[in-house]
Amino acid sequence: MELSIVHSRALSGLSAPPVRVETHLSNGLPAFNIVGLPETAVRESKERVRSALLNSHFEFPDRRITINLAPADLPKEGGRFDLPIALGILLASGQLEERLSGKHEFLGELALDGSLQAVPGAVCAALAASACGNTLVVPEPNLGNASQVPDACVLGASDLLTLCAHINGAARLERATVVAEPAEPHYEDLGDVVGQAAARRALEIAAAGGHNLLFIGPPGTGKTMLASRLPGILPPPSREESLVTLALRDFRGLDAASEALRRPFRSPHHSATAAALIGGGKNPRPGEASLAHGGVLFLDELPEFNRHCLEALREPLESGQVTLSRASYKQTYPAAFQLVAAMNPCPCGYLGDQQRHCRCTPEQIQRYRGRVSGPLLDRIDLHVQVPRQAPELLLRKSASAESSANIRQRVIRCRQRQLARQHCSNARLGAEALLDICALDQRQRDRLAELAAQLQLSGRGLHRTLRVARTLADMAGHEQISHTDIAEALAFRES
Repeated sequence: MELSIVHSRALSGLSAPPVRVETHLSNGLPAFNIVGLPETAVRESKERVRSALLNSHFEFPDRRITINLAPADLPKEGGRFDLPIALGILLASGQLEERLSGKHEFLGELALDGSLQAVPGAVCAALAASACGNTLVVPEPNLGNASQVPDACVLGASDLLTLCAHINGAARLERATVVAEPAEPHYEDLGDVVGQAAARRALEIAAAGGHNLLFIGPPGTGKTMLASRLPGILPPPSREESLVTLALRDFRGLDAASEALRRPFRSPHHSATAAALIGGGKNPRPGEASLAHGGVLFLDELPEFNRHCLEALREPLESGQVTLSRASYKQTYPAAFQLVAAMNPCPCGYLGDQQRHCRCTPEQIQRYRGRVSGPLLDRIDLHVQVPRQAPELLLRKSASAESSANIRQRVIRCRQRQLARQHCSNARLGAEALLDICALDQRQRDRLAELAAQLQLSGRGLHRTLRVARTLADMAGHEQISHTDIAEALAFRES
């Protein structure tokens, strides 16, 4: 047999389109050609495959070898096609006889000694193969992540020889099974926070409705500590959210099996580039915004971030996804995260502090605050002042601080109420559905319009205030929004 076909999968965003690896051996001068829009790493697979076959005690055919990666218009990148290319050569040269039942797909990068190395995107491939009813063979390092996909038949191989023995029927690779449900993930407890009643209240509102949050206060008042407690009071992720988190982390080559049930908390440094925040690059990869999908993206020292980077977050905050459009590709990644940011009130950090005097001029304060644009601040629902606590309060443990577990139960009940009513959190409500669900009476509409005019709220700011008021009513178990809910929502916007 001088022609063979081995099935594999490419990686395009979070999808894994099928690829047929067609191998043809013909007479003529010895040559090894790979066609089908291969990137540099794919073209370099010729040398890896040659060495892996020889070191695994196979013969490398001294003939003209043509590898076609179909479809030809789909870009191919990485070392994921090393294994199917090697199997294609063995099948076409008659050194391997396929005895597998059912359709199999193969992924893996070959080391020079024939061992299999991990490749990114194994979870995406497992999802696609499972949807087609196929069996996926991956390197053993990828097995932990890929086996988390429900109903997927995934096999793990350590090296080329072991896999060939399985194909010939001389040995058997055991099918990976989903590990037992992991224990409840551990989060930092909100009960550790002393005082800061307003900030704790804002955290619960943000968790209950999925709202964005900004902490403003002097250095050392606990802004970062408060932000890190938000994942611990969020509802547990759904199975779909866990799979997306798993796929995103696996895409970046991270071990994600232990993080499947944990809400992401990403905290990039303020020196991060726009590509690091939202994704991109020559070979596009998801950024911090996508890795925070279903969880929290925390931006500490918000004004220190590059202005261009912050503006790039405006669209994901509205749509819940990132679309990377370049001349050579267009990729879309999920990015439905909660933004939590922290900043000082002025460059020195002590404006309004009761204990230390601010040294900044009004021009310096205005210039510092101007680093964060109005449109971005308009997309943040809750603006909360975090004042300095008295030293004597910080030196003793507060027995009255409520734990994250208790708050989380209230948040779960509030989210369940929202899902039963509108199938999404309040923060994701569309404008038309928002007005229908809030159902304000004439007096409330007049009062809200008057206050919005005084605060100079934009249309977006007004709708976001309504969403917060709806969350406050849900937390109280009320069907209708009250004047108190509107007043509290406006107070968070005013500060």
